[in-house]
Amino acid sequence: MDALAADLIERSDRLAGLAERRLALAPTNAAASERARQLRDHLEGFVRPRAADLEAPLLVLLLGPTGAGKSSLLNTIAGAEVSRAGVLRPTTREAILYASESDAKQILSGTRLRLISADRIVVAPAPASSSGVAVIDAPDIDSVERDNRQLADVLLEACDLCVFVTTATRYADLVPWQVLRRVQERGLPLVMLINRVPADARDRDVVMADARRLLAESGMREADNTLDLIAVTEGQVDPRTNGLARDSVRPLLDRIEQLASESTERRSVALDALAGAVGGLTPLVHAVADDLEHEATLAEALRRIAETSYAEELAALSRSLRSGVLLRGEVLRRWHDFVGADQITRFVSSGLGRLRGLLMTAFRGTPTAPVAMVEEEMVSTLEALALRHASDAARRTATAWSDRSDAAALIDGDPTLWSASESFAPAIREGLSTWMRATIEDVRTAGGRKRAVAQVAALGVNVVGVAVMLGVFAHTAGLTGAEFGIAAGTAFLNQKLLEALFGERAMEQLIEQARARLDTLLTSLFAQERARFDALATSPATLRELATELRASATELR
Repeated sequence: MDALAADLIERSDRLAGLAERRLALAPTNAAASERARQLRDHLEGFVRPRAADLEAPLLVLLLGPTGAGKSSLLNTIAGAEVSRAGVLRPTTREAILYASESDAKQILSGTRLRLISADRIVVAPAPASSSGVAVIDAPDIDSVERDNRQLADVLLEACDLCVFVTTATRYADLVPWQVLRRVQERGLPLVMLINRVPADARDRDVVMADARRLLAESGMREADNTLDLIAVTEGQVDPRTNGLARDSVRPLLDRIEQLASESTERRSVALDALAGAVGGLTPLVHAVADDLEHEATLAEALRRIAETSYAEELAALSRSLRSGVLLRGEVLRRWHDFVGADQITRFVSSGLGRLRGLLMTAFRGTPTAPVAMVEEEMVSTLEALALRHASDAARRTATAWSDRSDAAALIDGDPTLWSASESFAPAIREGLSTWMRATIEDVRTAGGRKRAVAQVAALGVNVVGVAVMLGVFAHTAGLTGAEFGIAAGTAFLNQKLLEALFGERAMEQLIEQARARLDTLLTSLFAQERARFDALATSPATLRELATELRASATELR
């Protein structure tokens, strides 16, 4: 393998890897997906296998619109009717491969035509003397059958030389010129055959001059040695082969014969096609990079919608939890009855310093603290509030996305995105259980530090822990009896009890620590919920990084 081929293999391998990564990111629209697929298929179907084996048979592709005469041309090349030509359209439903037995075997067992199913290729045997050059008659590029057009597209990416067949009345049609632009992008050697040109010399000159003008405007000229232009006059046919008169296409027949007989010439054409194919990928690579950057901008916008919706609902939830009224009146009364009992009131009013040796008996006769009731109420209320706000965030995000034509498809297939996930409620319950245990552990630690072991033990660690938890939600700041009734009174007594146990500063630290831990829990759970949407929009950084790598590879192709 020479240095040029080795370099082309290395570059194409690197680019093929980038193309695969791009496809793995699931392009958001059909056009972007098609461009990425085309890049990958061209590398996998032609560039890499061709670079690995420059001695493989040349593949000459006959391409053109319906009824242009491709099948007739193949019959002419073969000197026999090997491809059906007729008035029924589309005439060619399969690709007709005209090749020697050894060439056909090598081509069909290789990877250049791996994207084409075996039943779409019909082999027409050629004599052994034609070995080295295979000719394939493709389906019509403007076929009404989509599969036919796709087959023609794949063959265009796999060939070494394109013979584009059109007619004097159709050479300016839109579809043929779209295909010719792809031929030009690929840097593919091209022969353009215009069939059924008028016999009148003046009319013939007008047609050919106009064709040359269109080619020149598209950047293709005969002088570039990448284009040959052949005219076949109306009526120049060979009825014996159902083909064109051999003399009318003599330059093409001579070229095919020369390629079959001269391996050096075949290798030169193969290298030209390969270099053109690699260099011609530059516009396509940049187009794929543009798609990635567009998707990155879209992903940022979509993620921003989800981020805003979840942040606002989380903030609304936090405001609700700090409103001072979280539990039902019945539960608050039960706790109020406990913290307002005579023994607790005397304990609070007397101060810790006066209790001395009576600490362990100070709470005799105190009503039983409704710990289980309060804990259960806190869990169920928090779960319901969090679930409501998480569902509202999901609904807002899904609605905003569905209103965008470039994002609606992302959520159409998953109705669960319109509400909180099934795992959210169990997660909030488990998280609150952990939070409560951590708060109680904080109380145990703080009691030891502040020499309040006996007081805390007398009331019970769980009781004091519940008091701290309630302090997170029902506090005296901004509360008055007139505004909140029992909630204000309960908050006041609850706060005084904690102050008596730990002191004002330590109490504030305990409550703030519990509040911060709860905020962290809710923030984490809402982030997990939002991640469902983020997962649908690929990371903008990932998309832009890949776009940058593709552009760097495109620079190397020049």
